[in-house]
Amino acid sequence: LFFVLTSIGCSKLSAQIAVYEKFDAFEKAIIKEDDTTYVINFWATWCAPCIKELPYFEKLHTDNPKVKVILVSLDSRNDLNKKLIPFVDRKKITAQVVLLSDKDYNAWLDKIDASWSGAIPATLIVSGKRKLFAEREFENFTELNDYVNAFINHN
Repeated sequence: LFFVLTSIGCSKLSAQIAVYEKFDAFEKAIIKEDDTTYVINFWATWCAPCIKELPYFEKLHTDNPKVKVILVSLDSRNDLNKKLIPFVDRKKITAQVVLLSDKDYNAWLDKIDASWSGAIPATLIVSGKRKLFAEREFENFTELNDYVNAFINHN
């Protein structure tokens, strides 16, 4: 019985992680120019600085009603079931997690921001036509929250 419940729990979680094989599909689904402020963090389970700052994004998701946090994993598609889903489950991440498995980085990095070298963690904030990109690690929740709120409050 326990095994059955565990399996159901895992399959339910995996259904919550949308997989985008191509950037164009990801862009259409995730990067919307509407009245919501999106905080889109690019990370991977193999990136230590990314993992260190994930709790700050999770707290932003739960504490700041002005934003929608989307955690974009750049893990391999092959790692979805064996690494990414167990990681999200173990860390009790409730923010939206998606997998972008398009490895043709040179074709889409500039579409996020022309200055992006491809290093992660990296964060894109989008609200309407306004965008702000940060290729950096946030040191704590306050720093991230202040950065996001400064973007929101700058008209």
